[in-house]
Amino acid sequence: MTHDRYRLIEQLKRHEGFRDMPYRDTVGKLTIGYGHNLDDVPISQKVAELMLLEDLEREEKKLAKAVPWFNKVPPGARREALVNMAFNLGARGLSKFRRMWSAINRNDWDLAAKEALDSKWATQVGRRADELAEQLRTGLYRT
Repeated sequence: MTHDRYRLIEQLKRHEGFRDMPYRDTVGKLTIGYGHNLDDVPISQKVAELMLLEDLEREEKKLAKAVPWFNKVPPGARREALVNMAFNLGARGLSKFRRMWSAINRNDWDLAAKEALDSKWATQVGRRADELAEQLRTGLYRT
């Protein structure tokens, strides 16, 4: 990045100001960040993927605080299935799956998968729940 571009960016940041939540600008356009007009300029897939990464990191930290047993799940497909569920339900929502967490604490992955499927969430998300329950049961990603 050139020195001039850096100065321009700093100037725009100062002029626009940062807003972390969407708001309506002076002409009614839905805006976020440093004056990004969402009504006329949608976010790019690259920006959406950066947002997804931040959201995943935040949700995984929340899950680790909400459910002590989560920290015992080793990295891999099972842990990722739980993060996926928390992304959808929120860490607090997933923490309420008490029978599933009890089974996980005992390393009873067959029962954990059954408990995940025995929920209102599973009826709401359909195939997603089937895939994630299988991932919990087997410890493998669907190919």
